[in-house]
Amino acid sequence: MLQRIQTIYLLLIVVLTVAMLFLPLAVLQQGDALFSFDASGVSTMAPADAELLYPSWGLFVLTAIIALVAFVTIFLYKKRILQIRLCIFNALLMVGFYAFFAYLIYSLKEGMDGMSVSVKIALSFPLVSLILDYLAIRNIGADEALVRSLNRLR
Repeated sequence: MLQRIQTIYLLLIVVLTVAMLFLPLAVLQQGDALFSFDASGVSTMAPADAELLYPSWGLFVLTAIIALVAFVTIFLYKKRILQIRLCIFNALLMVGFYAFFAYLIYSLKEGMDGMSVSVKIALSFPLVSLILDYLAIRNIGADEALVRSLNRLR
């Protein structure tokens, strides 16, 4: 299981996605007020009393599902076709993450006049995960082709 490179790719996806749950994705500024946008929602950046102003639990759940699917996919190494399908599903979820994030930013911009958005490095993690997911799909497919070619020789 751990000897295959796709397992390392999938583990990196899990690590990056779990990190996204706790790191800020963007910083919003409206006048002098700063707000932190992470997977759980928009909260104030005051260190004494950080208050959740606009919850976005859907983004949190979507991120957790991405990590869970990648983690479960690791243990399905004997069912390579199912592994490929789960990786494709996970890639669609990652694209959906960006779409949902863009929708949330758009809806926040309509409600707050003069808001500026500054994205953080954690927002690039789904893109990196998408690339790692593609590499995992390629390597799982190569393993499946190798197994099928060995079955022909028998």
